[in-house]
Amino acid sequence: MTTEIKKGLDANAYVPLKEGETYKPYVPAEVNMAEFTFKAVGLGILFGVIFGAANAYLGLRAGLTISTSIPVAVMAVAVFKILSKFGIGSTILETNIAQTTGSASSSLASGVIFTLPALFMWGVAPDLLQMTILAMSGGVIGILFMIPLRKFLIEREHGKLPYPEGTACAEVLVANEAGGNKAKYIFYGMGAAALLKTLTSWIKVIPDYAAVKIPFLKKGVVGVDLSAALFGVGYILGPRIAWVMVGGGLLSAIIIIPAIAYWGDTQTTPFFPETVKLISEMSTGEIWSRYVRYIGAGAVATAGIITLIKSVPVMIESFTKGAKNIVKQVDEETHTPKADIAKEPRTHQDLPIKVVFFGILAVILMLTFVPGVFGAVGGIDTRLIAAICVAVFAFFFVTVAARIVGLVGVTSNPTSGMTIAALLGTATIFLAMGWTDTSGKAATLIVGCVVAIAASISGDTSQDLKSGYLLGATPRKQQMAELIGVLTSATFVCLSVLLLAETFGFGSKELPAPQATLMKLVIDGVLEQNLPWVLVAIGVGIAIVCELVKVPSLPFAVGVYLPLSTMTPILIGGLIRHWVESKTKKDDVKESRREKGILLGSGFVGGEGLLGVAIAGMAFVEGRKPDGIGTGWIGSDVMAMILGAISFSLLVVWFVKLLKKRDEA
Repeated sequence: MTTEIKKGLDANAYVPLKEGETYKPYVPAEVNMAEFTFKAVGLGILFGVIFGAANAYLGLRAGLTISTSIPVAVMAVAVFKILSKFGIGSTILETNIAQTTGSASSSLASGVIFTLPALFMWGVAPDLLQMTILAMSGGVIGILFMIPLRKFLIEREHGKLPYPEGTACAEVLVANEAGGNKAKYIFYGMGAAALLKTLTSWIKVIPDYAAVKIPFLKKGVVGVDLSAALFGVGYILGPRIAWVMVGGGLLSAIIIIPAIAYWGDTQTTPFFPETVKLISEMSTGEIWSRYVRYIGAGAVATAGIITLIKSVPVMIESFTKGAKNIVKQVDEETHTPKADIAKEPRTHQDLPIKVVFFGILAVILMLTFVPGVFGAVGGIDTRLIAAICVAVFAFFFVTVAARIVGLVGVTSNPTSGMTIAALLGTATIFLAMGWTDTSGKAATLIVGCVVAIAASISGDTSQDLKSGYLLGATPRKQQMAELIGVLTSATFVCLSVLLLAETFGFGSKELPAPQATLMKLVIDGVLEQNLPWVLVAIGVGIAIVCELVKVPSLPFAVGVYLPLSTMTPILIGGLIRHWVESKTKKDDVKESRREKGILLGSGFVGGEGLLGVAIAGMAFVEGRKPDGIGTGWIGSDVMAMILGAISFSLLVVWFVKLLKKRDEA
């Protein structure tokens, strides 16, 4: 006899439970249905590879990534509906396993692209095997450290920690049980973005950039990248953050760069860090590269540290509670008879604590005894110290991140600040031991890489476990799916990064790799102490002023650091979201437009990112970038930019029409 499944989430899904009350999941614990199946895991692996590669491209270009839980969930629903027409059925718990497996790659990509590109900039580029081992190590540690925290953070803190993305994903899956075809918007977005990327970067019949010089302002230029992915990110972020980011870009483009240009006219010698050209001889792009980039990096580093400092009370509380509950969980499992553990409802079953312990121990031993994982630095003793740094920092920041994302969501997880803190701690230890050469820098960065991945994946894992808790999934099966997602997507994410490095290079206009450049700056600052500190100090001042006037310092600093052209399409996307949602007073229509836009925007990220990686792969095989047809057929550069702007505008118009089409009354 089975228990009837409800039509929606229980009323207690959003509020704290009263004394003695238990949450009743969508699928009751006594109902046994298909969950951890080959088709669910296989589909998750496929979507994980797709969005992992796309997020790697986006992060290297714009310094941020998007959460892919909801897009993967919606796409899984669509595929399972197609399979049902051929007699292959599926359940909501299988869909949940597919999204759990597939979403792991995005967090993996974040940690990799935030750190490892710095190795390429130092000239000690890692190979695919080394990168894959590091990615797998960080992912596995992050998931395993999270497992003992689940009962406390997800079950006992239910209603107190909302876990916004996890709750939203559960709502999407339950809503899809009632029907609908939302996945088409993701595929529409992927197709449109891939088409625009083909025109701008493959056959190159239109430019990927448009710019206007500002009259009477020396070296003043306002530009826009004709990027569907960046437009989609802007819609997902919304207008407020988009305005803040573009504000930072405007500060660089129309104030800092012209100020440097005017001042440079009076200089008769090159100004450090430039050693050859005079400022008066430089283009706008060269001034940005040689000077503004350091100002922006100083601002981003300071904003990241400020964000971390502001989170210290929550971090201390989170770590203290998390550590106590890990000890409690170990004690309970150690002293509970196996028969009682076996009787525990499936919705409360985690992977055994011995799996957690031996898994983490295996990763630490591998990092210690496998030569080359930390680069060329030292012997076993050096690698052991580095591995201990990984374990200590990862344990601390995983317990912190898992609780912070429960309060504010994955997008507000201060991963950059945590990584900077890990780098500062490790670099200080290495400095005391005299490991200050390039191999020492590389080992320091690698510690930060593993910690960044661990902190990032713990946030994703906790959101997925929240979805599972609301739906009635089996936690140990979700934890297995997370591990499989990490192990299967790691190679493809790292391969994408290698292909992009080979084709475009990091620190280039196409792929500025802002976060990795920041990590490089931090390590250079501690170990070399040879940076343009005047420029860095200006950036520090900008971040502090932002905090004093209550402007979010981190997104503003990212805007200062990146070229304005990168921020402009993000602003357009944010403004479009505000406009289409403000044009209706009906809450259901507003929600429909918001949801369709986020799915379309996610499709834009996926389509452009995948084609970007595909172009890099072709260039790697052929040994050169695609030449394309070129824009000479249009005539002048001005006419080419106008045509590019028109093409981008048509994409935006199509986007808006699709959002407003067939709105529910």
